[in-house]
Amino acid sequence: MPSQQSNQPLPPGFQLDRYRIERQLSLGGFSIVYLAYDADETPVAIKEYLPNSLALRSAGTVPVVSEEHRNAFRHGMKCFFEEGRALAHLSHPNVVRVLNFFRANETVYMVMQYERGRTLQEHIRRCKGAIKEGFVRNVFSRLLNGLREVHAQKLLHLDIKPANIYLRTDGAPVLLDFGAARQALSSDGPYLKPMYTPGFAAPEQYEAPDQLGPWTDIYAVGASIYTTLGGAVPPAASARLVKDERVPAEKRWAGKYSKQLLETVDWCMQLDYLERPLSVFALQKALADGGAPQRDHSWADTLSQRLKGLIGK
Repeated sequence: MPSQQSNQPLPPGFQLDRYRIERQLSLGGFSIVYLAYDADETPVAIKEYLPNSLALRSAGTVPVVSEEHRNAFRHGMKCFFEEGRALAHLSHPNVVRVLNFFRANETVYMVMQYERGRTLQEHIRRCKGAIKEGFVRNVFSRLLNGLREVHAQKLLHLDIKPANIYLRTDGAPVLLDFGAARQALSSDGPYLKPMYTPGFAAPEQYEAPDQLGPWTDIYAVGASIYTTLGGAVPPAASARLVKDERVPAEKRWAGKYSKQLLETVDWCMQLDYLERPLSVFALQKALADGGAPQRDHSWADTLSQRLKGLIGK
């Protein structure tokens, strides 16, 4: 495996298909995101598939991929392309809008609507622990509207965290940067493990990828609210499985936020996915009505009995 490296971004002024690159917006281990302009001078954000553990671009426009990593690179590129195709059919005000996706420079690009604002992560840093409960309920209730639509389209996000929740200038949240291609890559051999975000990834992302479902994203939502309340990322689920040292939200912020909100956060962050809300609707109801969180017995018990039957218990 090549060492982790920083790939060179496309230069300002570069003409990519029908878009002109203005500047790099962000650089991650999986992709580079640019601000660009289309032929009508409308700003767009373009995400370039370029995992730095598989490909190296030190000059020019085409990444160098060794024979050893070519299959993994192509598999991830295919998943990235399919993710773009799926998201292009999804239109919701709380989910990033994919406008176009195409192949060029022997990789794939996803063109998204450019949003003005800042990430929830940046907002948390600026507020320094002074975030009000009304803000938390409002942002996450609206975000869940978008996530509910994602799940309705048989998609999972798999990388929800404050850095991937964007707050428009009017305060509306937008869900960014889906992790489907990364998840596919992480199961394609030893090339890209781990690709999940510690602290936000659910236990099944480490231990049992066959158990991924809406509840996996719900764990990440709970962890994101936990981080919003206290400004610090909770312990990784892998560590919690060995020894759970996470201070429950209900204990950590008792008296600062309502008991019901804190109970809801802890409900979302249960290590056993059958003990979490199993649908976005169940979580939305808890955030909206302020009542005590209720376990979805109809889903959980049916699924639990089915699993017990499969393993003969």
